Amino acid sequence: MAYYKDLREYIKALEENNHLVRITRKINKDTELMPLVRWQYRGLSEADRKAFLFENVTDAKGKKYDMPVLVAAYAGTKKIYALGLMCDPNEIMDKWTYARANPIEPKLVARGPVQEEIHMGDKLLEHGGLDEIPVPISDPGFDNAPYLSAPFWVSKDPETGVVNVGTYRAMLKSQTRLGILCLHPQHMRQQWQKCKEMGYSSLPAAVVLGATPNVAYCSVARLPFGVSEYGIAGGLAGAPVELVKCQTVDIEVPATAETVIEGEIPTDYLEREGPFGEHTGYTTGEYFSLYMNVKCITHRKNTIHAAFISQFPPSESSVLRGVAQDAAIYRLLRHDCNIPTVLDVHWHRESGSNQWCVIKMKKNNEAQPWQALYAASGYNPGIGKTIIVVDEDVDIYDPDSVIWAICYGVQPHRDTKVIPGKLPALDPSSAPMDKIMTEAAPGSALLINATRKWPYPSVALPAREFMERAKKIWEEEKLPKLTPKVPWHGYELGLWSEENREEAKLAVKGEHYQTGEKLTKNRLKV
Repeated sequence: MAYYKDLREYIKALEENNHLVRITRKINKDTELMPLVRWQYRGLSEADRKAFLFENVTDAKGKKYDMPVLVAAYAGTKKIYALGLMCDPNEIMDKWTYARANPIEPKLVARGPVQEEIHMGDKLLEHGGLDEIPVPISDPGFDNAPYLSAPFWVSKDPETGVVNVGTYRAMLKSQTRLGILCLHPQHMRQQWQKCKEMGYSSLPAAVVLGATPNVAYCSVARLPFGVSEYGIAGGLAGAPVELVKCQTVDIEVPATAETVIEGEIPTDYLEREGPFGEHTGYTTGEYFSLYMNVKCITHRKNTIHAAFISQFPPSESSVLRGVAQDAAIYRLLRHDCNIPTVLDVHWHRESGSNQWCVIKMKKNNEAQPWQALYAASGYNPGIGKTIIVVDEDVDIYDPDSVIWAICYGVQPHRDTKVIPGKLPALDPSSAPMDKIMTEAAPGSALLINATRKWPYPSVALPAREFMERAKKIWEEEKLPKLTPKVPWHGYELGLWSEENREEAKLAVKGEHYQTGEKLTKNRLKV
C-alpha cells in the first residue's frame, strides 16, 4: 500500500478509522479552539481521544478564515500515531528501527501543490502575510500571542550543506516576522551560530506546515546531528519524500505540504520571545532568541492549517516525542550498545516524554542494568532526569507497576546513582526561570536499578488458573469490563520450595489440616 501522498489523504484515513471529529460551528481560534481540544486530555481516557478539524474559524476581532484548522491529527493518541505510520501500535518500534537502518533519501521534483499560490513581494502583504494563517492561541489567558505549534523548520549547515528539519515553536510578532525558541544545543541554533562565526548576516530557513505524518514524526524525533530527517521520513514511508525548491531561499521543502513560510534568520540580533506554555506543564519564561524575517509564503489552494496541542502533559506533543524516543533508546540499547536482553522502553507521557524513562529487561547478569542506565542517560544531555530499569514482569506503561518495582526492588544507597552534567532544558525545578538554560542552572539524572538482585518469594496474588476462572464468572455476571493490570496473577520468583507448592495444593483441595498435622511434628521448643 502506497504511503499518504499528502495531509488530505491522511485526514481521509483518520475519518475512515473513526479518529476524527469535525466541528462545523463557528469557533474563535484565540479563545475557544485549543480549550475545546484540551478537554479530551483532561477529561477522557486515551482510547476516547480524537483528532479535531475546525471548519468555521474566526478570531477575537471577528475575522473569518478560509483555512480550516486541524489539531491532534499527528499523535492525538498512540493509535493515531500508528495510523500515520500505516501500522499497528505494537509495530511502531520496529518501523522506526527499520527506517533508521534503511533511510531513503528525498527526491527533488520540478513543482508541487505547496506552490499553487505564491505570495511574495507586494503580494505578501496584500494577502495579509502571516495573518492569512489561522494560528490558534494555545493557552488563552496566559500566552502573549498565537504561536505556530507544529512548525517543521528546514535549514542547512553553512559548512556542510547538511539539511536539518526540527520543530521549534514560533511566535507571531508581525505580519512578516516570527519569533523562534531555538536554544543551544538544538541543531538549527548550531547552524545559526556557524553562520554568525563565518560572517553571514543571516541563516536562510523555511517553515513547513501541514506535511505528511512521516515528516512530522522525524521533525520532533531529536535525531542525531547530521542524520537526514528527510531520509528517515522516507524510510518510514517506504518511498522518498518529494521536495521542491523554495522561491526565495536555498531550501528544499515537501512538495505536497499545505503551507511553507520562507525567510531569513538574522545573526546580528536576538529578540525577546515568550512566555509560552510548554511540555513541562508550566509556562516558560521570557528568552532572547532567534527571529525570522518572512520573505514569501506559498500554499496549496484551499489549504489546511495543522497544529499540535502541547503544553500540559499528557498531550499530542508528549505522544509525538515519546514514541520516537521509545524507539531511539530501544535501538541504542539493543543494537548500538549490544544489550539484547532489553525488551522494551517507555518515556512516560506525564513527564512530557522527557524526564521519566522506564526500561524493561530480562537481565543475564548484574552489570546489564547499569550498562543500560548509563547509556540511556548519555543519549541526549537535555532529557532523562529519572531513568529506571525493571524486570520483565513489570508493566513499564503502568505507573502503579513501576512504583511497585521501585518500592521492593531498590535500596537507595545501593541501587541509585545521581549523574551530574545534564542540561535542565525548560525544567523549572532546576533554577528560577531567569536562570534556566544558563551555567548557573546545571541539571542531573537519577538512575535507578529496580531489578531484583536475588530470588524472591512468589507474587502475592491468586495463581493464574484461579484468576482466569474468576474472570470468567465476572463476565458471566455481566459486571463492568475489566482492564487487567500487570501483574494480575501470582507466580514464582525463585524462592519457592517443593514443600511450599505441595502445601498450597492441599489448601485448594480443602486438605489444609494435613499441613497442620505435619507442622505439629516440627515444633520448636522455646
